Amino acid sequence: MNRSYEVEYCNLELRFDRRLIQNFIKYLIQEGYSLYWNESEHQFIISVRTGRKLVKLKFQRIQNRFKIVGDYSFKDEKLAEIMEKMIGDTRGHAVVKRFKDRQILIESIMFGELIRLVEISGVEHKILFQKEPLITAQEMMEAFKSKRAEERIQVLRLELDYELANLFEAMQAQEEEQSTRIKENLMILRQEMLLLEI
Repeated sequence: MNRSYEVEYCNLELRFDRRLIQNFIKYLIQEGYSLYWNESEHQFIISVRTGRKLVKLKFQRIQNRFKIVGDYSFKDEKLAEIMEKMIGDTRGHAVVKRFKDRQILIESIMFGELIRLVEISGVEHKILFQKEPLITAQEMMEAFKSKRAEERIQVLRLELDYELANLFEAMQAQEEEQSTRIKENLMILRQEMLLLEI
């Protein structure tokens, strides 16, 4: 393993049910990690030993579901891979910073998909990838020819409901930065919805 390898996960927005957390614990055990967990009225904590370091993953209880909270830094590549699988499986949001050989790669992930990749080397800042937020005319024509548009509208409605629920929670918790980010996501989803419903 490269000693300079480190991954940091910030602004995590992953939601779980109890079954998914139990499967996550089973998977960690199968991969050979030493761990223990405890649960209180408000949160579920999984403590994972990676070498000499103990990483505590905190899940906040929201009614009968859980949301991972906090920022995490891993020097264990396998644990980082598991975390990324979890982000994909839950269609979560995150900012992932990879530190390697005096270089930083920053990935912005939304709904489990990479939407932006930035490389920082010293003072240089380069955008390697950025997903286009709007649908192209060609994609619109293809959507009209198939039933994909109808299916996408159903998924969009669910995504809008999910983001509205997130916005309500962020506003209740008075998290202005997160509220702003969620409002931006809602605008993108709204634009896509308007294009599909024309």
